[in-house]
Amino acid sequence: MRPRSLLLFLAWAIPYAAHAETGAEAWLRYERVADPAALQRYHELPSRIVQLGENPIATNAAVELARGLSGELGLQTQQATTYGTEDAFVLGTPAELTNLLPGESQRQLPPEGFRIARERMGKHTLWIIEGGTPPAELFAVFRLLEKIATLNPQLESTEAPSAPVRWVNQWDNPDGSIERGYAGRSIFFDASHVRSDLTRAAEYARLLASVGINGCTVNNVNSDLRTLTPEMLHEFARIADAFRPWGVRLSLSVDLSSPQVVGHLPTFDPLDPTVATWWQKKVEEIYTLIPDFGGFVVKADSEGRAGPSQYGRTPSQAANVLARALQPHHGVVLYRGFVYNHHLDWQDLKADRARAGYDNFASLDGTFEPNVIIQVKHGPIDFQIREPVSPLFAALQHTSQAIEVQTTQEYTGQQRHMVFLIPMWKTALDTDLRAQNRSTPVKEIVTGKSFHQPLGGFVSVVNVGLDANWLHHPMAMANLYGFGRLAWNPDLTSEQIINEWTRLTFGNNPKVVDTVNHLQLDSWKVYEQYTGPLGIGTLTDIIGVHYGPGIESAERNGWGQWLRADHNGAGMDRTVATGTGFIGQYPPELARVYESLTTCPDELLLFMHHVHYTHELHTGKTVIQHIYDSHYEGAATAATYAPRWESLHGLVDNQRFGETLKLFQYQAGHAMVWRDAVSEWFFHLSGIPDAQGRVGHHSNRIEAEAITSTGYTVTDVHPWETASGGKAVICKGPEPCILTTKLNFPAGQYDIAVQYFDLRGGVSHYDLLLNDKPIAHWAADDTLPPAVNDRNLDGHTSTRFTAPSVTLAPGDTLTLRGTPGGDEAAPVDYIEITPVTKETPKP
Repeated sequence: MRPRSLLLFLAWAIPYAAHAETGAEAWLRYERVADPAALQRYHELPSRIVQLGENPIATNAAVELARGLSGELGLQTQQATTYGTEDAFVLGTPAELTNLLPGESQRQLPPEGFRIARERMGKHTLWIIEGGTPPAELFAVFRLLEKIATLNPQLESTEAPSAPVRWVNQWDNPDGSIERGYAGRSIFFDASHVRSDLTRAAEYARLLASVGINGCTVNNVNSDLRTLTPEMLHEFARIADAFRPWGVRLSLSVDLSSPQVVGHLPTFDPLDPTVATWWQKKVEEIYTLIPDFGGFVVKADSEGRAGPSQYGRTPSQAANVLARALQPHHGVVLYRGFVYNHHLDWQDLKADRARAGYDNFASLDGTFEPNVIIQVKHGPIDFQIREPVSPLFAALQHTSQAIEVQTTQEYTGQQRHMVFLIPMWKTALDTDLRAQNRSTPVKEIVTGKSFHQPLGGFVSVVNVGLDANWLHHPMAMANLYGFGRLAWNPDLTSEQIINEWTRLTFGNNPKVVDTVNHLQLDSWKVYEQYTGPLGIGTLTDIIGVHYGPGIESAERNGWGQWLRADHNGAGMDRTVATGTGFIGQYPPELARVYESLTTCPDELLLFMHHVHYTHELHTGKTVIQHIYDSHYEGAATAATYAPRWESLHGLVDNQRFGETLKLFQYQAGHAMVWRDAVSEWFFHLSGIPDAQGRVGHHSNRIEAEAITSTGYTVTDVHPWETASGGKAVICKGPEPCILTTKLNFPAGQYDIAVQYFDLRGGVSHYDLLLNDKPIAHWAADDTLPPAVNDRNLDGHTSTRFTAPSVTLAPGDTLTLRGTPGGDEAAPVDYIEITPVTKETPKP
């Protein structure tokens, strides 16, 4: 048996049951199709696969087709290298198909374009899977299998990607850590070396290829200074070897000081001839090791990174030196437009971080080499839950651009909260900037259509890790899938993308599809509601881990994410008339919309304007009442996630069902932390009460510091708004401490929630007793994002446990016993007792 035939045999011979539902297969589960109508449509598909190409990518395409047909249809396939006289799938490039089928004229396909077509050959049917290049064959196979898995009746198609650059950035460090990574350690590195076993890296390349992603930058944009040493380049070549059979090209983030640090030159001045020579030789060294190397990603002159400004040079002068070295090898430079001063004077009302991208790059338009792409964050600040599109997209009309989005949920719940990001990205991509007084949507700028630029495209920061399901939250994988689909075709809708992902990930059961689709599609708006509405930002701890609420952390520092909130109002005045002038960076037609309070969209109001809390929105609500209502509405919707998901019990495998349920239960509690922190902070600052009387009033809540205590002591919580009443209790142990309270609730069923803090420095244990009888026990053993001080009680570590449906009667005694563990002093914020309702949760 030939080697590739053996691979095909093994692919379909592995029993389907061997695929554990850990999430590792992501959307490539190849679940057996059960729909009778679909099976009838697909039953005539051939079992013979003719692979024409003699290369690893073509082999993987054939193997993948066999694997998918086996899993989805139970089809036992056979492979051939030449076509005989039978029905068959035929995989090849136009040239290979012309050699096999002389009657076929060689088609003109874009290099990464493909067609899937059914053709008659005498009495037999051929399914032609034709790719402009071998990677395109692979893309076509994945698309065909996706169509079968989602019960699509139309298998034939001709497609091409929207743009040549469809890359992911991994912020992995050589020590195995990942900056802004929330799913375990690096799949590429450990202990300052590339991992010896790169199986997981190859599996990741397969996932990327399945949605048409063609490049991966494997190291942090804050590049380790050893990246370009000969020793590390040999190690990076091993990752490239793992990627290559899947058509994914390796690229590297580089530090511009490398000629000085690695090459021991006296300078890294981009205009010094010795520096240019060094880069040229280094690039040649790389291509000797990695012939299909993609190119460089550069972060410079920002957040402490070295850059050309040190020598009075411009970003274009720096980028062009690298670009000229890469040009003979067809490599590209993605130069990040994320350049700003993080030591701004917050007292200067004209200072504005949002201006930085335009101010640093707009005047350089047309000065970059053709293989330089400016990588522009979709918004002008930093991946906030709601930002306007960066005006830089409209300014660079003679320079290729790539939009940078963030799959890793740095500011959007860090893969502990479900937030489907595709609608946010669609909002950015569909924004019409009206450059040159004509239609110029962002998606047509980055794909080169608006300004006729040859390169450009899409980049996402992803940061997968060693967690079995790649991104920790099973629902978060929809964002990686969705990024690939949008990069391939930005005209796809959010509804189309989530419907595909849900069916591939959880199957075609109508109840599952409807429930998951609605949960995901609403989740961006819901997260925005209970974190930072009206364009004010996510109101998180911006000088820490960017997770829980920390509203004032944005103020009075140099980072420029200010709220400008005071007793009278909130928001940044970015108008031309009285503010920072940021709005004037947009083309005039769009600038007029943002400049006027009459036409500025409510969802961007506080990004563009400073207004009084009593300012009326277009809805008729005041700003302050909208803040209150939004936070309560968002938290209430998040509370429905778990019960809506529970309705799918038995329709989703037990492991992923349990993992998702636990995360939804956590999110419901943390959404309340956000709700209370932001609402009470604005109430405290503005002095304007909530018209519905909710803020500051919690009739079912018993503060821990007000409960009779044995051993517990009261402590302040910082920031104050992240604990109810600004205080909590701690047990300094080591003996257990006790809180005891007599209840006076009407007889009935109640949920008893304990709000506490779960730190990384130890594991506390809690026991809940009713009339001295145990009703619940749990351990505070979650791994929540750490605070700056790991012993802090704050919005990062605040969490809750709920004992559901407890029968209470007047006069009952409730006892909470906390046992410290390690550096964790069994901290408690409050106990909340809520009547159980029979109302069915609604989306």
